[in-house]
Amino acid sequence: MTGRVVVGLLATERGARAAWTRVAEPGDARVAELVAALGAAESLAVTLDGTGADGERYRQRTLGTDLAEVVAFGRRRGMRMVIPGDPDWPGGFDDLAAPPVGVWAWGAAELASLREAGVAVVGARACTAYGIGVASELAGGLAEHGYAVVSGAAYGIDRAAHEGCLAVGGTTVAVLAGGLDRVYPPEHAGLLSRIAEAGAVMSEVAPGGAPTKFRFIQRNRLIATMTAGTLVVEASLRSGSLRTARAAEEHSRPVGAVPGPVTSRASSGCHQAIRDGYATLVTDTSDALDLFGRLGVDASPHRSDPVLPVDRLPAQDREVFALLPVRAPVTIDRLARLTGLPPAALAASVGRLELAGVAERLGNGWKQVPEKRRSETVQASGTTVGPRGGRPPGVPAERVGRAEQGVPSVPGGPVRPDVPP
Repeated sequence: MTGRVVVGLLATERGARAAWTRVAEPGDARVAELVAALGAAESLAVTLDGTGADGERYRQRTLGTDLAEVVAFGRRRGMRMVIPGDPDWPGGFDDLAAPPVGVWAWGAAELASLREAGVAVVGARACTAYGIGVASELAGGLAEHGYAVVSGAAYGIDRAAHEGCLAVGGTTVAVLAGGLDRVYPPEHAGLLSRIAEAGAVMSEVAPGGAPTKFRFIQRNRLIATMTAGTLVVEASLRSGSLRTARAAEEHSRPVGAVPGPVTSRASSGCHQAIRDGYATLVTDTSDALDLFGRLGVDASPHRSDPVLPVDRLPAQDREVFALLPVRAPVTIDRLARLTGLPPAALAASVGRLELAGVAERLGNGWKQVPEKRRSETVQASGTTVGPRGGRPPGVPAERVGRAEQGVPSVPGGPVRPDVPP
């Protein structure tokens, strides 16, 4: 297998990197070293012409394969090769010990912007109806706030995440474990076409490459590092989704996990991730935005019980309020015997309670204002009652002003001319 010459398309940096995606397996540290030291074209030439000291196993992988045709095939099928240095290169990949030499992409989404404006939503294939509903809702909520949703286009939670994003017109990106022409699972061919129209489908495996178990594992590291963070929805203790979460945590990306019923094995991995401390509990879009979003813009209000007028009063007034009956009024003298406070102090307390709208005078006595009337008073005054989620006051639902704030725009936009390999 010696004497092969790298010429033409393969002699270019982009073409050689495209060829390497066929020659080497994803995550190959030796190839990453060779390409970094010699450049893609020269390292490929040294390997294929037989002069490379450790190139035999790479040469064996090219037996009977026309590398130039593999590259040309991808180009004819509308795939583009994105390489380091391109404006569209996902910068998060550079954090990896063995980053991809390049990635094949189908679709026009701006992959580089995913580092700031993308969230990975992953989870179990064998999921429950609860998981599907939550994943779809969270993905849709993130998309409505301007975030792209990245997942693996597998059965279960992955599909629910993509579908939830597409349902609200959002941008979604699928990262595959095999070549872009090897649809897996086959039933998702239509889904991948819709994803490519609204975002992108990508892989670091050349066209024709099968989606093997090892490649699924390597695919997870891309999902984890190309985004702002990873959200796990339903995962058992042995779920591959936890590999993605661990990879995100190891590369200083925030990790969120959705809790499920404590009796559900499908959520046991999420519960363990939260207990181990590397995942933050996420229950809705507000939680997700607070974890993955921009400081001061996507922050979620603190959740608490309703703040009632009586809560703002001094401790003495709250004590007196607790002693006021709900039906029959009580006199100041009776309150004095119950509390041991002087009548003058009690008169001041019930007066403040009346001003607060929680106590009322009937004849010579005092009683609590009925709870229903107090609730109506609170609502009429505009007092907020325990915000479940949402955005800070003054921030619109849409993530407006992203360009003005120097934040990358939402992935997508007009289709760019394809960059040939």
